[in-house]
Amino acid sequence: MSAPALSALNAPLLALRVFSAEFAHLPAPALGVSTIFPDRLELSFHDDLAGFEAWRSALGILPASVSYHEQSGGRTRVLTAETDCESARVRLIGYAQIPDGGGGRSRQGADR
Repeated sequence: MSAPALSALNAPLLALRVFSAEFAHLPAPALGVSTIFPDRLELSFHDDLAGFEAWRSALGILPASVSYHEQSGGRTRVLTAETDCESARVRLIGYAQIPDGGGGRSRQGADR
């Protein structure tokens, strides 16, 4: 089995090219393009929910379309949203630390 040609990634690469022209003023995300999901462009923001929000707004994704969950035992919040753009599925991901509640108590201990 041979590896796919670079042309298999045309949709996300075209979207990235359009974004670099139209949204050059926005914060630069970490980029993800993969032959596993050849139609997806992933834009991720680490400790930068403002960057996530700027891109969400620029891409016209409604706030109600954003999903929220926590990972790392409740220490990291994760926002995700998706939209179609330039024949690609664009996935935004924002990660941010959840501030410690203070006082040395764990989040689990605070629930008791």
